Amino acid sequence: MTPKWRELADKLANQIKAGEYGPGARLPHIRDLVDAGEGSKSTVHAAYKALEAEGLVTSSRGHGTVVRQQVPLKRLGIARYDKAKWRDGDEVAFIADRVASGRTYRRNEQTQTVSLVEAPPSVAAAHGLSEGAEVYARARLVKEGEQPTHTLTSYYRPEHVEGTRLVDPTPGPAGRGGGFRVLYDAGYEIDHMKEAIFARAATSGEVKTLQLPPGEPVVELHRTTYTADGTVVEFAIGVHAASRFAWEYDFKVPDSARKAEAE
Repeated sequence: MTPKWRELADKLANQIKAGEYGPGARLPHIRDLVDAGEGSKSTVHAAYKALEAEGLVTSSRGHGTVVRQQVPLKRLGIARYDKAKWRDGDEVAFIADRVASGRTYRRNEQTQTVSLVEAPPSVAAAHGLSEGAEVYARARLVKEGEQPTHTLTSYYRPEHVEGTRLVDPTPGPAGRGGGFRVLYDAGYEIDHMKEAIFARAATSGEVKTLQLPPGEPVVELHRTTYTADGTVVEFAIGVHAASRFAWEYDFKVPDSARKAEAE
């Protein structure tokens, strides 16, 4: 015999999938469903916990139980860094992702803190510094509406960014074109970058910050950004809620053999 909480969870899941509760919609309060005869308080609570574990809703104090966005954002792999977006326009990378996904955005959906810190080992290695050398850490939390999507912390050598908007903690992108435009204006035009991504279990702090459902992994990104002469001007670490992004890469296939023949 199917437990009562499972029957209720299946009923609500079908209503969500049918669009009766759209993304961002709040499910009824537990007391309302109890009063409607859907089961006891413990039954409704168990049903909501099941929906959360299945990735259909998120629950948080003060916001209740809210339907998650089911269509993930496109996380552009290469096109998001097109210089025409940030050098000649004002479209920073996370906004480029929203535009490509057909989603709206507000500039206050990115907040940050900026601090001078001792370089962690991976940061020091990327910048070619000794461990403990001071770097600026610009830590951002990015949301879509009220739902966090990812964190991103960029680390910079002080001599590259001192006195620029990259060390200004004002919420939102670092001015027109964002951080890459700030580096460009300071004489550090980005030329190429390397990204490494891997999935892992979320830490308890990440579960809280990103409002993750139980068991959801995160995708960690390491991005190293270079100028044409090979100078590292940014090393960034991003932590992304796995179900909230679809990673997309569109690139020209290299032919190193043919290039070698031409040389």
